[in-house]
Amino acid sequence: MILDFSFWLFALSALSGIIWLIDSWFFKPARLRQQGLGTSASPAALPEPIIVEYARSFFPVLLIVFLLRSFLFEPFRIPSASMMPGLQAGDFIFVSKYSYGIRLPIINRTIIETGKPQRGDVIVFRLPHNPSVNYIKRLIGLPGDHIQVFNDQLFINGVSMAQQPAGLYSDEHYDSERLAIEDLGTVKHLVMFQTGYPPKDFDGVVPAGRYLFMGDNRDNSQDGRYQNEVGYVPDENLVGRAQLIWFNYVPWLNMPKFSRVGTRIH
Repeated sequence: MILDFSFWLFALSALSGIIWLIDSWFFKPARLRQQGLGTSASPAALPEPIIVEYARSFFPVLLIVFLLRSFLFEPFRIPSASMMPGLQAGDFIFVSKYSYGIRLPIINRTIIETGKPQRGDVIVFRLPHNPSVNYIKRLIGLPGDHIQVFNDQLFINGVSMAQQPAGLYSDEHYDSERLAIEDLGTVKHLVMFQTGYPPKDFDGVVPAGRYLFMGDNRDNSQDGRYQNEVGYVPDENLVGRAQLIWFNYVPWLNMPKFSRVGTRIH
């Protein structure tokens, strides 16, 4: 069990519902009898205790938010540059919770299979050695895949993944960083190679039931190539597939980038 925001949202929903239910079954009828009122009396005739009033008001809201976050879409904020240039620090995204199965919230156990992760998917997952921390990366290695990275060139099962030059990237923090379109066979996507960061080579076979993730900012991403920090990610640690940027706010500019709102994530 992970004591994250979903857990506390569930706990508050359950607590408010229990308070409302107990009051409706036991304490409210007792208050009505004491005042000589019938069960059909107007609520205004006998005011509720403040804690019951809050519980009755907040329970349906908390429950709806909890169900939406648990089974449909959960919002996340991109905190770093590891998925540049596609995802930028300050992006707020929606992640579909049903892409890889309907899972019971809190315990994260799959009850209905809806699909399997595909190579190239951008996925939010829980860090294996610290499940309270969420990462977002691109799925590169499926179970059984032999993944190699040499001097920024990716090989999957001995096959080199083609990279087509795509110009240079510059913004407030980056100056002429090299871009390429990488072809994973199932999807083509932009990758960035950042000046001043040595390439991170890797050679390994993905174990059964696990996945290897890498950032699109290949030279500046703490991902599956760092076995002591991230390593291979178990299937039960998958949170969902990133779908859409719904907002963006850049702290150092003190303003949003509205041009990014509504961008689909590929």
